[in-house]
Amino acid sequence: MSIGENTDAAILEQAQTLQHWEINDDGKLELGIEFDDFKQAFSFMTQVALRAEEIGHHPEWYNVYNRVSMVLYTHDTESLTEKDIQLAAFVDEALEG
Repeated sequence: MSIGENTDAAILEQAQTLQHWEINDDGKLELGIEFDDFKQAFSFMTQVALRAEEIGHHPEWYNVYNRVSMVLYTHDTESLTEKDIQLAAFVDEALEG
């Protein structure tokens, strides 16, 4: 069973409006972004980390030099939830800002 099978239709609809995210084959939100350098990538990650702490929802993510990859889904429910959408929307705003 993929995570997408457990996700509410309204959440999936919201996920499809996100700018920088894809829904992968497992039904998880996935993002890959490249920055100019490590400093810019790490600054972005710090900004996201502070927001993640505020809402109590933490991404699965990786950083190599100027690249950041993120995956969002809710382990407890094995689905996408409002918290995933909320953090993904924050990331979109941070990338545009």
